Amino acid sequence: MPEQLQPTRGRRSNGAGRRSASRLAAVQALYQIDVTDVGPDAVMAEFLRYRLHAKRKGPKLGETDQAHFVSVVRGASEQRETLDRMLGSSLSEGWSLERMDRVLCATLRAGAWELFSRGDIPARVVITEYVDVANAFFDGREPGFVNGILDKLAHVLRPDEFGEPGAGTKPAAG
Repeated sequence: MPEQLQPTRGRRSNGAGRRSASRLAAVQALYQIDVTDVGPDAVMAEFLRYRLHAKRKGPKLGETDQAHFVSVVRGASEQRETLDRMLGSSLSEGWSLERMDRVLCATLRAGAWELFSRGDIPARVVITEYVDVANAFFDGREPGFVNGILDKLAHVLRPDEFGEPGAGTKPAAG
């Protein structure tokens, strides 16, 4: 595992780099929650204590925005059913989250949660960040898949950011 795992697109301010690292860590935590059935609070505590601690020796995820990490993990965990319905409606016919790689699902859930819940972060930023996260895990088509699904979802959740009719109306979550 590389010493620093951070998305590599362009130069980022310290705050943006920290948030990028927190997204990568959040996807890892969501994956761990999914495969171990350990609750979000226990997984977040482990990450905060052992993996994200600034003075920790060994491989690091980079300096993280710990509040953003907690927000994404908690939000995506608590709203998983809603997010899965939204993501499912963005998938092509015949596809389901159950058929996908768990890291890919964790990436999509985290991105969908930010699109749904963090209107203060531009949709295009969220999409780009999670495509970068996908690039940290996958070498194939998955980053493009993440881009397509999150872009489709962003156009539904935030049409005003794309200059589309119906701007300002959020679809029902469930």
